Formats: sequence, C-alpha cells, structure tokens
Amino acid sequence: MTIEIRSLHDSFGAEVIGVDLSRPLDAEEFATVHRAHLDHGIILFRDQELTPAQHKAFSRRFGPPEIHVVSWYRLPDHPEIIVVSNKKGAEGKPLGLEDAGRYWHSDMSYLPTPALGSILYAVEVPPTGGATMFASMHAAFDALTPERKESLSKMRAVHHFGSRWYREKDKAGIRPPMTKEEEEKTPPVDHPIIRTHPENGRKSIYTGGFTMGVVGMAQDEALEFLDDLDAFMTQPQFVYTHEWRAGDVVFWDNRCTMHHATVYDAQKHTRHMHRTTIKGDKPF
Repeated sequence: MTIEIRSLHDSFGAEVIGVDLSRPLDAEEFATVHRAHLDHGIILFRDQELTPAQHKAFSRRFGPPEIHVVSWYRLPDHPEIIVVSNKKGAEGKPLGLEDAGRYWHSDMSYLPTPALGSILYAVEVPPTGGATMFASMHAAFDALTPERKESLSKMRAVHHFGSRWYREKDKAGIRPPMTKEEEEKTPPVDHPIIRTHPENGRKSIYTGGFTMGVVGMAQDEALEFLDDLDAFMTQPQFVYTHEWRAGDVVFWDNRCTMHHATVYDAQKHTRHMHRTTIKGDKPF
C-alpha cells in the first residue's frame, strides 16, 4: 500500500496513512516516515495495535530510549515505556501518571541533552475530553520580528524538572514526592532560548513548562518574561488540537513542538496510554 501524507494544520502536523507500526518498516517506508516527521513536527498514525515490544521497536528506529526519571509510572518489565493513565491496580495504586502534561512543555527539556521525540499510543480514551494540544515552535519563531529574533538568540533559559513536578503535585495532590535520587538526577540546566534543529536546520523557540528562570535575569522578571513568551508561542494559529481515538499513535518532535494535555472526567472515564521517549541532542 502506498503511504499517504495528509496535513493536519496549516503550520505543522500530518497524518501518515498506509503504515502498520506492528511490523518493521522497510528502508523506503522508514525514510518516508522520517521525512514526514522532520517536515511536519508531529505525525499521526490511526488504527494501530501495538504490543509494548512493537512500540519500543518502532521508537528505536529513531534512536535509543530515554528512561523517565520517575520510576513510579514505568510499565512493568518495560522501563522504556511510561504509563499515562487514571487506572488503578492492587490496593488502589495508580498504574500511571493521571495528570501528565497539563501545561505547555517540551518533554525532558530539563536534561542536559533533551529528548528528540515522544511516541504516545492511545490504548483507551474517554468519550469526551483528554485531547492534546500541540504548538509549533518553528512557526512561532518565524512570526517573531527580526529584532526579537536577535535579542532572544542571545538568551538562555533555566529548565528544572523538580520545580514543575512539585508545582503539579501541589496543584492536583495525586503525585508522589520525588525520591532523593530522582532529584539529584535532575539538577537545573540552561539551554538557548532559540535553538537550531539538528536535522532540518530550522530555528525554533525553546522554552515551555520546565523553564523556571532566565540566565542573568531576576526571578520575578524572568517568570513574567517566560509567561509572555509562552503566550506568544501558543496563539491559535500555531496550535493543533488532537482528539484521541483508541489505536492512535502520535509521534512529536520535542525539538520544535510543545504540547499540553487537557482534562477529562477521570471519575467516570478511562484514559490509558503508553509513551516512549527518544534520546536527543544538546541544543545549540
């Protein structure tokens, strides 16, 4: 079957039709999928049925896995997969992170070498709610004035996982505290606010929900500055909202997109997903 690439949004995003991710892609199929990912930032595959092993095998075609720092929500026997879910197991223990990503962010931007991409597989979805919004950081950069591009290119933002984790823990009250080891693995790091994509050469704004400061700027001023920048990046013209169906697989490029999960009625409905994340490269 011929692979078809169908745009999802004027700025970015595409659906890839004619690919079965449960089997290995041949060289030509992989090249087409890889090109679509670089060209569109996020790619969607509908009606997939994946075992954890098949999910991981597809991810590894793009690079080695990045294991999430918080061990609580890793899939048993498959540490490369983090579970995003409101399901509970024995004695009421959560099987996954229920409130994952309910803020604009790029996955694992808090690492010295942040993630290349993430691949989220929808196993069960609620009938309403639980969508994911995606923002194109390429498109946002392109919309900046030349003067703004120049000034931002000289700045670096501070990213820190623990600050965001505890902010979300206090907000919803359903996250466990981080262990001392987890905290020590994720000290603050700084990255350029404007980064260049290592594969397609395009520039993007690189901030989001893990940014907690700006190098050389007072904290209060920095937070206001970052909030204003995020508001600019997430204007409607830069955003695609994905309404999930069971069997959807979405692969997004963390180097040039942000995303934001939306709420759903977790008391009445189930949202259960598996996510792999791929090691990336140091921003420049």
